Amino acid sequence: MLDQNNELTAWDRDHFFHPSTHMGMHARGETATRVIATAEGVYITDVNGRKSLDAFAGLYCVNAGYGQQKIADAIAAQAKTLAYYHSYVGHGTEASIKLSKMIIDRAPQGMSRVYFGQSGSDANETNIKLIWYYNNVLGRPEKKKIISRWRGYHGSGLMTGSLTGLDVFHKAFDLPFGPIRHTEAPYFFRRPDRTMNKEQFAQSCADKLEEMILAEGPETIAAFIGEPVLGTGGIVPPPAGYWEKIQAVLTRYDILLVADEVVTGFGRLGTMFGSDHYGMKPDLITIAKGLTSAYAPLSGTIVSEKMWQVLVQGSDALGAIGHGWTYSAHPICAAAGVANLELIDELGLIANAADSGAYLRAELAKALGDHKNVGDVRGEGMLAAVEFVADRDDRVFFDPALKIGPQVSAALAERGVIGRGMPQGDILGFAPPFCLTHEEADIVVQATVEAVGAVFENV
Repeated sequence: MLDQNNELTAWDRDHFFHPSTHMGMHARGETATRVIATAEGVYITDVNGRKSLDAFAGLYCVNAGYGQQKIADAIAAQAKTLAYYHSYVGHGTEASIKLSKMIIDRAPQGMSRVYFGQSGSDANETNIKLIWYYNNVLGRPEKKKIISRWRGYHGSGLMTGSLTGLDVFHKAFDLPFGPIRHTEAPYFFRRPDRTMNKEQFAQSCADKLEEMILAEGPETIAAFIGEPVLGTGGIVPPPAGYWEKIQAVLTRYDILLVADEVVTGFGRLGTMFGSDHYGMKPDLITIAKGLTSAYAPLSGTIVSEKMWQVLVQGSDALGAIGHGWTYSAHPICAAAGVANLELIDELGLIANAADSGAYLRAELAKALGDHKNVGDVRGEGMLAAVEFVADRDDRVFFDPALKIGPQVSAALAERGVIGRGMPQGDILGFAPPFCLTHEEADIVVQATVEAVGAVFENV
């Protein structure tokens, strides 16, 4: 139970509505409030002085690491000179214009413009509207359905929550709705037919997508959206050849590709974008988290030249586009983005993400790969996951009621390391800041081994 005399925790229970939280248990004090006070590098410290290695970078987002003075100074300087002006009707600021160019300079070939928002969710809402607008301009009003994947995560709004393919974001919200469809996730470990190798499974995923397109009618399918690597759905890299096969199907039926790079953009896979990492050729790219390393809320939609030309055609015919957010391209957030991208380059953080990420995965596999309750150790770049099973030989999963994944993440937190228990499975995820060292990776691995040992002693 929480300390009933602690003023902050009392206020928290009584007034703060937390996202992704068991509301009743938290309000009653059955789950803890942790008030974070300071942070530096890969560590956070709470008001009680308890220090933790944050091996999930907040929510995959503090890529540059905590306490980067350059970004803080850029935010302060911008706030002092121009705290806000809107970006409607051709208005801009030095920071928003400079950041736009920096993004396009780093983006995959063929990308043209950036529309700014505040979160990945609103960026994907923008994507949906642009896809529909695009097809209306081209005289294809029936081409509006968007195919996502089960276990994909694309936001928690109404339409973006519908794109998301996870039960917790649908249950009791009357979602999904609208012209959204879901196809199979490229989750090799959980493939229905275990006799398939990775190439066969990748082809099966592409075949199922094509079957859905043909069943729905290709003239009704506008776009396909996917994360280069599944994030919240389990940190699942696709099998080799998957994106090549998927893109061939999309090209065959004139279907747009949206690469949701909220997690993978700006270096998490050891490359600037996941699209380049996997040879994807997207028409739209969703960005957020790593754009500012979460020092300020900023997202974006990167629009390809192909789409931009049609949007211009639409504006010439229909007038100004009817879409906008008050805080689009907020100058303080844009200043944070400029400083963050400069810092990532200056410190060589993307190369370190590739190196330390590979080391972390290798050490996790070495330490836990033979454990009788570890079914899979996987990842890519600075992403890693350990999946737990009741029987690894027969791939028998635990009863969800046992909450093995949350138990392991809680035991890990007790040992001073933060990992994330992923939904719809007993999966422990890691997405550390890019500045993680090998020595800090060793701390993560050792604490994970101890946490796994503690939980499975009692199973």
